[in-house]
Amino acid sequence: MAQHKDDQSTLHGIVVRNTGSAYIVRTDDGREVECRVKGNFRLRGIRSTNPVAVGDGVTLRQQQGAHHQADAQAAATQTLFITEIDERRNYIVRKASNLSKQSHILAANIDLALLVVTVARPQTTTTFIDRFLATAEAYRVPAALLINKMDQLTDDERQEADYLGHIYGAIGYPVFMVSALTGDGLDAIRTAMQGQTSLLAGHSGVGKSTLINRFVPDANARTAGISDAHGTGMHTTTFSELYTLPEGGALIDIPGIKGFGTFNMEREEVAHFFRDIFALSADCRFNNCTHTHEPGCAVLRALEDHRLAPSRYASYLSMLDDKDESKYREAF
Repeated sequence: MAQHKDDQSTLHGIVVRNTGSAYIVRTDDGREVECRVKGNFRLRGIRSTNPVAVGDGVTLRQQQGAHHQADAQAAATQTLFITEIDERRNYIVRKASNLSKQSHILAANIDLALLVVTVARPQTTTTFIDRFLATAEAYRVPAALLINKMDQLTDDERQEADYLGHIYGAIGYPVFMVSALTGDGLDAIRTAMQGQTSLLAGHSGVGKSTLINRFVPDANARTAGISDAHGTGMHTTTFSELYTLPEGGALIDIPGIKGFGTFNMEREEVAHFFRDIFALSADCRFNNCTHTHEPGCAVLRALEDHRLAPSRYASYLSMLDDKDESKYREAF
């Protein structure tokens, strides 16, 4: 967005950190400034708990009257407010966990969404994976899977990881099998992220902070172990943050996601966001087939013939049920 040349109090930049009460914006001239959003600031057409997201391009304006002060230093300390958000290329959103009618925007203007998954300690369910991937499809965000902790798997768990890699690779999603601890497999991800704005998402405990420290050596992201009692991770990232990558590009880290409620999808649209189901549906007898009971359904036939993974179909059904959004459970 063009800066108003005749208005020195107007700045433009990218939101690089959300601290809860304020945002940190990296201005176009390289400075990092703290700014706020006025209480009545709302995005048109989006009912969101956070109208501004990390990755957004924004216009800032100094509080009216600040630039008239004689003391330049005092003026510099005046509060900056976000007044406009650039048009987004895309964004990824989930249902706000406790507000049935609102969304939570995870990040904006993303070239690649990397979902970090683990087959054990903690386990990432296929339902969670499929909800994330379907949402990425819905909001036109390219996605890939990053299966972490490969160095810690038993033989049976390794087979499970290979099975996940086969399922999602066959659908067309890039799958990276890595160890953040040893560094194995990370070079391929660095290549994929180069010059891109990438998002790192996943449950707490899957190794996102360790990955951040690998990709951004001076990030000093805090790491924590896994709760022995529940096999789940403990939150270490509290707010979203955008890091600059040494190889060029940026990486957005977001807090661990416990559940992934899908938002703003019509029931008849859900199949469109499952690449495999959508491709199969071209051969269904009826154009409005829901792939649940209809005669001549190509999706049900593929399921019977083992050409469609049962876990993918189960996720599809769970998202159909989701259209009564109150049925969503954070355990997914």
